[in-house]
Amino acid sequence: MRESVQAEVMMSFLVSEELSFRIPVELRYDARDPYAVRLTFHLPGDAPVTWAFGRELLLDGINKPCGDGDVHIAPTHPEDLSDVHIRLQVGGDRALFRASAAPLVAFLDRTDRIVPLGQERNLGDFEENLDEALVKILTEAQQNEQNAG
Repeated sequence: MRESVQAEVMMSFLVSEELSFRIPVELRYDARDPYAVRLTFHLPGDAPVTWAFGRELLLDGINKPCGDGDVHIAPTHPEDLSDVHIRLQVGGDRALFRASAAPLVAFLDRTDRIVPLGQERNLGDFEENLDEALVKILTEAQQNEQNAG
């Protein structure tokens, strides 16, 4: 059984109302982290930036505005399934992207074939993988603090 799904989607990075440019964005889903999707943005001249957030947030955001905190997703025109805005925020810095809904829906459909939505908890080793991921995150955070100080 396949345990991950990957796709590349072209999105518009909306710099301002007058300026935008298209960038490739890699979408990734891994059954070892069944609640999350990862989007890696390849901005010109910068190192790739990866954001992880809930798979359900992406699904819900295609149809209606949703998201609290750093990630907000909403259809550009709620009356039809055309484009989606994805707003990412860190502190006062924001980035706004526009993507066609069709490739996002296709990607989510492929993730659902691996782990059906609502069945994430039924994965036998999810709790063990979660514990391992938390230990790794805490270790990396401690190392970063030591290197910064």
